[in-house]
Amino acid sequence: MKASHSDTRRFAVLLMTLFFATGLTHASSAGAIHNADRLMQPYTGNVPGASLLVIKHGKILLRRGYGMADLEHHIAAAPATDYRLASVSKQFTAAAVLLLVEDGKLKLDDSIRHWLPTLPPFADQVTLRELLSHTGGLLDYEDLIPPGTTRQLNDSDVLRMISATTRTYFSPGTAYRYSNTGYVLLGLVVEKASGMSLQDFLKQRIFAPLHMDHTLLYVHDARTVSNRAYGYSNIDGKWQLTDQDLTSATRGDGGIYASVDDLAKWDAALYDNRLLSDASRKLAFSAHAKVVGESYQADYGFGWRITGDTLWHSGESIGFRNVIVRWPKQQLTVILLSNRNAPEPYRTVLAIAAPFLDH
Repeated sequence: MKASHSDTRRFAVLLMTLFFATGLTHASSAGAIHNADRLMQPYTGNVPGASLLVIKHGKILLRRGYGMADLEHHIAAAPATDYRLASVSKQFTAAAVLLLVEDGKLKLDDSIRHWLPTLPPFADQVTLRELLSHTGGLLDYEDLIPPGTTRQLNDSDVLRMISATTRTYFSPGTAYRYSNTGYVLLGLVVEKASGMSLQDFLKQRIFAPLHMDHTLLYVHDARTVSNRAYGYSNIDGKWQLTDQDLTSATRGDGGIYASVDDLAKWDAALYDNRLLSDASRKLAFSAHAKVVGESYQADYGFGWRITGDTLWHSGESIGFRNVIVRWPKQQLTVILLSNRNAPEPYRTVLAIAAPFLDH
């Protein structure tokens, strides 16, 4: 049957609608992808690599791996490669707390000492809300590690060290200081309030519902990470394996492994109430403190930095450098996960994103 002129026209309109759904022409999209590949050149070849994802209006525009996830076994990095997220994990710990608030099992203005009574009396004045926004003032556990320590710290070690302190950096709620300590303790609170291990709570309440099937909170010798990237550092001009250090076994501050593929599902869930309520997302994405002492201008929400129209967070641990940057108004997200100590990827992601914006 021969198509009518009107049918042909409708089909053409449909194709054009699909073609322009992301706001990008073919030429501009090709140029943006070429720009991204150019910026990712340092990650290519037989070197520690990266995985990159660009999503706009829910459509994946770029999904690639570069370089190697495992130099020793010559395994290439791919979109399904799992990286240690480091501090990108904090947004998941914050979401776990917000879910428990929705459940009525805790309150943001609860004292941290209410949940962890071995903490010093001054912790009565430190609330969960303040820990979420890095305004609690508790000492950094990294600075309390005894000299000569060789065994990896766990969350119980962090709790024990903070319980032995006699001071804070400042009165709770009066200043900002980025705190891994606070997020380790928040992870312990999630366990107390839920009656589950942190890794099981995250799996049952966040990862499984979103079908993030290859994401997990890593517990040394207890969980196997599939498609795992190993971390490397450039030392004396050579890439050397630096996958773990003394603080790589703590959980709430940075223990999640995930791929860009799974993080795409997380990103999608942040636009609606399939996981978190409107009220919870508003809390997470609202400015609660002015970031100081860092190289970028930002405010801090709950597990998110806020700069202009962007929501973002970086993650750094030995051998890994990661960042997720979201432009919610334009429904653009760029995620770069890497298994190397350099370069720091935030500026690279901003440069990758630029051609995808405002089209």
